[in-house]
Amino acid sequence: GRLIVSIRRSSLHSTRATTPTMPNQCIQTGDNPDLTKERKTCSFDTDELTAHLYGSRKAMEIRRDISKKVATDPDFANPVRHEFLSREKRIEATAKKTKSLVQRGSEFCNVTNPAEMYHLVNEAIGIEGYPLALHFVMFLPALTAQADDELAAEILPRAMSLEIIGTYAQTEMGHGTNLRELETTATYDKQKQEFIINTPTRSATKWWPGNLGKMSNYAVVCCQLYIDGKKIGPHNFLVQLRCEKTHQPLPGITIGDIGPKMAYNTTDNGFLAFDNVRIPRGKMLMKHSKVAPDGTYTAPIHAKLNYGTMVHVRSHMIYSHGHLLATAATVATRYSAVRRQGRIEQGGPEVQILDYQTQQHRIFPQIARAYATMFTGLEIKDLYARTLAGIAKGETDLLPDLHAITSGLKSVVTYMAGLGIEQCRMSCGGHGYSDASGLPKLYGVQTGGCTYEGENMVMLQQTARYLMKAVKLASQGKTLSHSVAYMTKKTNAKSLIGMEGGDIGREHEVILDTLEHTARRLAHEAADQWAKRIQGGGEQGKSMEWSHCRDEQGLSSAYSSLHGSCIPSSCSLCSFFRSTHSHRPSLPLSPL
Repeated sequence: GRLIVSIRRSSLHSTRATTPTMPNQCIQTGDNPDLTKERKTCSFDTDELTAHLYGSRKAMEIRRDISKKVATDPDFANPVRHEFLSREKRIEATAKKTKSLVQRGSEFCNVTNPAEMYHLVNEAIGIEGYPLALHFVMFLPALTAQADDELAAEILPRAMSLEIIGTYAQTEMGHGTNLRELETTATYDKQKQEFIINTPTRSATKWWPGNLGKMSNYAVVCCQLYIDGKKIGPHNFLVQLRCEKTHQPLPGITIGDIGPKMAYNTTDNGFLAFDNVRIPRGKMLMKHSKVAPDGTYTAPIHAKLNYGTMVHVRSHMIYSHGHLLATAATVATRYSAVRRQGRIEQGGPEVQILDYQTQQHRIFPQIARAYATMFTGLEIKDLYARTLAGIAKGETDLLPDLHAITSGLKSVVTYMAGLGIEQCRMSCGGHGYSDASGLPKLYGVQTGGCTYEGENMVMLQQTARYLMKAVKLASQGKTLSHSVAYMTKKTNAKSLIGMEGGDIGREHEVILDTLEHTARRLAHEAADQWAKRIQGGGEQGKSMEWSHCRDEQGLSSAYSSLHGSCIPSSCSLCSFFRSTHSHRPSLPLSPL
């Protein structure tokens, strides 16, 4: 709730804003006087903005109450900072905090409220993971969304009460994003009505799943399903990995920790291999796709239903990575307010580095991007919830949109946040390189998001494929889904931004029209280039041009997002403007 120090400057010699000041709730006795001075120039009520960001004043107060309680609780103190501990000691310290969190969580918040629990975990444990992270973030959601009633009734109560601890094992040594080529097999044995889980090659070893190395005794494992020698495709299975009493690996299971990483070193990312491990037929997650006792296979009503766990995580990554960028922007802005360097006049005081336009150019765009990303993330969470509600009724019309949007946004947002955090780090000079600033850890944790849950360039390619399909349907005069309906929309040939006489509501619509126009033009241009290459080069030309168009689309998406224009692959800024238009704060907006 303390995202920015409100400063109104336009140049090194700028005058202070004449806008009447408003109460800044971040002002505290004992703060650096330069920080307090800047906060006193605030032109809006910071609590009003904070309440808008987190949903309500009540939610804001709950967050602050959680932070205060954690800060004074000895169970969550660090007698020795993690940076000075070995990896083994870090994991041990995090496990102790997790135990206290499980036993005493209800003392701090409503443990059934995801937003409150998210904040509690970050405050009490930190951002580098904890022993139950994958259990709550992927294992339980996978079971909830994909297990049939019988399996859910058997396993979910035990998982919810932490009788068992699970993770999600999909990525392999040789394949990650390309699910169709995963090598771990699940072969159905009709006679015994069992699946045989096997790791046929070294590259088929599961590699990277969080909380697999030491903590979990169960996993939802993604395997290639084989029936009667026929490859059906990737499906999820519930597999017990360790004995519930001794925590030792079960026969046929090879499991362990993969070792230190760039960050997330309080998380036990692991490896896993199977030697013809048998599981009952009912341990396949069969809410959507099914295998009957006689081996008859029933496909899901929509192919992407089996990818629900990844879509779930991506939908939440958009908000969380915006929050990481916001944290870095907070550090950099506060530092820039108190750091003084250089004199304008000989004998005069050194100036705050925040007065330099170059410093503003580095930091202020990151503040804007953090807000845009977090508001977009909130809307995508709502879209995910609506999609789940529709699936429960047998409706899948929102699923293709959700998959395309989350794929593109996941890529653009993680890339943009990584560059933004690095800019914030560099804006703090040498101090930003110190672990004490918190920025190296932020960058290490955040940049992993460019790879996990789908490698960024591949994710952009998936969204580009969806756009090319939309262009084709539009050219045929067919009805398009909501997220790409702008492909057939008629708008003014010239941008009318800034020409609406101060009508904020109308200005929002004009901005949306302009962004949609840009996205539409780029998508049609890419489709035209692809078609020309195909016509001129046969199948080889088709392959070459598809690769070319996808790369071009991905690069243009990242480039456009970094420069505040439209994001052709996902139109995330369009989502942001829709969000702010439908939940408009009662705050005056000033021209940039």
